[in-house]
Amino acid sequence: MKDTIPLGRFAGVRIGLHWSVAGIVALVAVGLGVYWLPVAFPGHAPVAYALGGAVSAVLLVCSVLAHELAHSVVARRNGVVVEGITLWLLGGVARLRGEARTAGADFRIAVVGPASSAVLALVFGVGGWMAVRLGADELIVAVLGYLAVLNAVVAVFNLVPAAPLDGGRVLRSALWALTGDRFRAAVWSAWAGRGFGFLLIVAGLAEVLGRSTGGLWLVLVGLFIVNMASAEERQARIGVALAGISVGDVMSSPVETVEARQSVEQFFRDAVVSHRHSAFPVLDEHGQLRGLVTLQHLREVPVEVRGGTALGQVACPVEKIAVAEPGEPLALVLPRMTQTSRGRILVCSAGELRGIISPSDVARVLSDHSLTATLPAGADLTWEPETRPPPSDWWFPGQQRPR
Repeated sequence: MKDTIPLGRFAGVRIGLHWSVAGIVALVAVGLGVYWLPVAFPGHAPVAYALGGAVSAVLLVCSVLAHELAHSVVARRNGVVVEGITLWLLGGVARLRGEARTAGADFRIAVVGPASSAVLALVFGVGGWMAVRLGADELIVAVLGYLAVLNAVVAVFNLVPAAPLDGGRVLRSALWALTGDRFRAAVWSAWAGRGFGFLLIVAGLAEVLGRSTGGLWLVLVGLFIVNMASAEERQARIGVALAGISVGDVMSSPVETVEARQSVEQFFRDAVVSHRHSAFPVLDEHGQLRGLVTLQHLREVPVEVRGGTALGQVACPVEKIAVAEPGEPLALVLPRMTQTSRGRILVCSAGELRGIISPSDVARVLSDHSLTATLPAGADLTWEPETRPPPSDWWFPGQQRPR
């Protein structure tokens, strides 16, 4: 999910809002400021109710952000690259590039989110208690109490042992530690996730049949969980099938490279007779990697400016290129293919370029194992591998549910 409104960086993590978050903010603000607070605490000015609802909505979004930041900070400390955090309609998504390398790291990354929500629930609860002791206005106490309860529900709901919830990742890490097989542990966690998702759907439909519109939230989230858990199961099964296959077994080598100073026009003149591939690492005059170009993106350069446009100017920058080492398990590297706009992985060892993995290389291996996968558009092929969904969290204002 892409950001609509960038908010900058915090603790080195890029943070953004998706446009849909405005809907949930409005729902919470109106639900509290127009309906719940006036009914529960009558006698205040309309502006006080509106302010209470708005403050609650903003602090709720901040609570979700704190939850995601906790995931992100711990992930970075455990060697997992964090691309950013996006807040959206159902909560937040921390976009992680890669996987934890140990069961312990996987556990720490997963459990810190619910732990942070529990701490926030305690903070808001203590704040509400202190507000009562100090004789603060009852609307202030109500807002603090609402946020305390909601963060507590977020913490508890996220610990449900079902993928892709945090609790599902805790379950996966525990099974991984017990069995030593991360992929089978992921399959079992995904099964639990699908079962839980179907339970939410059934519960939601029962509420809808009972003429409660709140059930629609349960149906929506249940469908989301089922879809995400199914995606995780497919990815995990690919990991089981590809056990023992390393990056070095699949990569294409040697790698055909191009010079950063070469013009796009010159490239196309040479490509007819000398280039046999569709993606090319770009090297500078010192032989250092400067990016990656593909035929698809070079064709998008207007013909009239190709003569004055160097390959280095249009190359995907190094920081956006997925990189792996020859000895890494292929199954752990596959998710990285969707983290780069070119859909390739460069294989490096001791700082030197050793090979490249393209979607066609992976497709060949999956075909050999009678497997299929789908990867995002942008890989220059109609085929694309599918990745495990990143940790994400949802809240449900109508039901006071998170994640």
